[in-house]
Amino acid sequence: MHSQTMTAKRASTQRSDIADSHRETAHAPAQGPSPSHPPHSAHSAHSAHSAHSRYASDDAKWAAVTARDKQADGAFFYSVRTTGVYCRPSCGARLARRENVTFHADRAAAERAGFRPCKRCKPDQGAEGAMDTRHAALVTAACRRIEAADVPPTLETLANEAGLSPHYFHRLFRSVTGVTPRAYANARRAERVRDALPAAPSVTSAYYDAGFNSNGRFYAKSDALLGMKPAAFRAGGKAESIRFAVAQCSLGALLVAATSRGLCAISLGDDPDILVRELQDRFPHAELVGADAGFERWVAQVVGFVESPHIGLSLPLDVRGTAFQQRVWQALRDVPAGETASYAQIAERIGAPRAVRAVAQACASNTLAVAIPCHRIVRNDGAVSGYRWGVERKRALLSQEREATEAPEARVARVAREAPAPGDTVTKGKR
Repeated sequence: MHSQTMTAKRASTQRSDIADSHRETAHAPAQGPSPSHPPHSAHSAHSAHSAHSRYASDDAKWAAVTARDKQADGAFFYSVRTTGVYCRPSCGARLARRENVTFHADRAAAERAGFRPCKRCKPDQGAEGAMDTRHAALVTAACRRIEAADVPPTLETLANEAGLSPHYFHRLFRSVTGVTPRAYANARRAERVRDALPAAPSVTSAYYDAGFNSNGRFYAKSDALLGMKPAAFRAGGKAESIRFAVAQCSLGALLVAATSRGLCAISLGDDPDILVRELQDRFPHAELVGADAGFERWVAQVVGFVESPHIGLSLPLDVRGTAFQQRVWQALRDVPAGETASYAQIAERIGAPRAVRAVAQACASNTLAVAIPCHRIVRNDGAVSGYRWGVERKRALLSQEREATEAPEARVARVAREAPAPGDTVTKGKR
């Protein structure tokens, strides 16, 4: 009986997903000059589902590639290790050797693996690219709708306006933005509250204007939304006291600051005065207090962590950001010292594979250097990209972490590789 129930549920889920796909293609805005010929139909969606089943095995995929089967286009993509490109199954380029070919479920998977689109068959263009564009347009319209509404629209309302089922729309919205529609609406309300509180006649009017329908719900979320009590925020943070100190480390000047909740800033730079001014700009009305003996021990721990990342950092953090930013920052903290991850990999880990750009923005918004290790995030090709506190510091941090976590035998082998050969020694003053 239990297995029959589970089978019935799976069948119902499959029917729902197929219906979602049909509904999506039926309601999606037509592209091109002929509205009477939409790019997809319910029949084509069913055909695509059949195509995916037909090419389920690698042998079937390889047979389609060797036959340059156009019916397989969209069901999968393949990449060639020796050329670094990925193609459609029907690509007319010279056939690669089987051992150099890898299959991918979609374009995004091929690009995450480090392959670029083939210039001949242009797998990044065509029907799938058009579908991605329509999806992005639907989600963008929903975001504008949420931002303009006094009261956040329900999931059902947003889904109906997009022409999709609530379940399908929820998955689509999260895959594009990295957060659910509710979390997006909460973030927008938080922005409204932060903007309105300083000039509002009262805290009550500010939270009602932002779309909260009860003061209990607002106050329950106020610490996460504002980083302090609403009255303190409305007063410009005057009630908040921040301890800080500037120390020196191998990367230059290091500013460490903390509220009563934990570390709120770790900054790196060349000029201590600039670091202090930046802290004042972030908290213009807070009371900045010099370090006492207890806080000096915190600073020493942070300096020790910068120099020896393998020792870890157990100090509390006062992390302030949107729900999406906090998910990204937690994923960064899960990347071990000595390892790196790409922006695309972080997007995958938080369940938002399309939100690569938003992940990069969250990394750039991090104000807790090293404690939230955004320096461990690199480009898909492994290249070191931008860093809030300087690319050279990012390289130095990665080098320190690699050496600190390197196994002794690996370190010996690396030193041997990097050491000059006996014949390469040059005597000073002679050529």
